This record gives sequence, structure tokens and C-alpha cells, in this order.
Amino acid sequence: MNKIQFSIDCKSFFVILTFLFSSYTIAQQTYVIQKNNFWDKVQFGGGLGVGIGSGYTDISVMPSAIYNVNEIVAVGVGLQFGYLSSKDYYDSFVYGGSLIALVNPIPEIQLSAELEQVRVNTDYDGTNYRPAYSDNFWNTALYLGAGYRTGNVTIGARYDVLFNEETSLYGSGFMPFVRVYF
Repeated sequence: MNKIQFSIDCKSFFVILTFLFSSYTIAQQTYVIQKNNFWDKVQFGGGLGVGIGSGYTDISVMPSAIYNVNEIVAVGVGLQFGYLSSKDYYDSFVYGGSLIALVNPIPEIQLSAELEQVRVNTDYDGTNYRPAYSDNFWNTALYLGAGYRTGNVTIGARYDVLFNEETSLYGSGFMPFVRVYF
């Protein structure tokens, strides 16, 4: 074997080794498996409300959970429990649930839709020249809202598009909100 043939064989050998190792490295990169855990995309939060005035009490607890489908869309469910009382007039218990959809077209803006179904049980006192009676009914609301989002907190307003002054639970279809998810 002469010197020229040996150097060509060495070069060929190194080219083949380089090709094999680079192919092996690429193959290792393509077989990386990423596990996607459902619970990594779930956030819990909700709201608490307390309103106390002269003879008036309003306490509400509204836990909820959302699943982040991607960076823009999240869907979830919520529960609502509330107690309202007006001295010498009524006591009311509110409980139910909701379906929630959140869209973040940009990180700072959050659009929301929430379908809420609650049961309202109200007992009116027999004072103030009225007879005592109970009023129990289901209330359905569809809230569309928008808010400013920073981190885990969103501050905004929502409107019940099904609002009816005579039959709705609340006195107005418009509601401000603070939404927090961890």
C-alpha cells in the first residue's frame, strides 16, 4: 500500500465516522418524548365577596378551575355559594355552577363568556306590613366580559346578555369583577 492510498482511506474512514456520529446525534434528538401532564395546565381560583351595611349582609364564595388549552384559550367550571340578608325583610341562599371560557388575544386583555345557573331560595319575613312567604327559583345568566390582565389577576366588567329587570337575580346586568387564578 502506498502513502497516497492510505491517506485517502483515512479520510474516507473519518468522513464515514463523522456521518455516523452526526446521524446518531440527530436520531437522539428526534426521539425525545415530552410528557404532557393534564394537571400542569389547570389553574384554581375564583372569588370571595363580603358586603356588610346597615341591616344588610352579602357573603359569597365562588371557587373555580380552568384548563389552559393553549396560551390563548382556557375553559373551566365554577361553583357559587351565597347568603344575602336584609334585616326584617328577607334571607336568601344562592347556590349553583357555571361554565367558563376565557380568551386572551394578547397577554394583557382577557375576554370571557360565562354561563351561570343558580338556585335562589328566599324567605321573606312577615314584618313591614307584608305576609311571610318563600320564593324559590332558578336563575340563568350569560355573562360576556372583558378585562385587563396582569399576572394571575384580571380586573374588568361583564354584562348579563339574558338580563331581565323583572326576573333576574341581580338589580343590574352590568357587574365589575376581579378574577384570580393560581
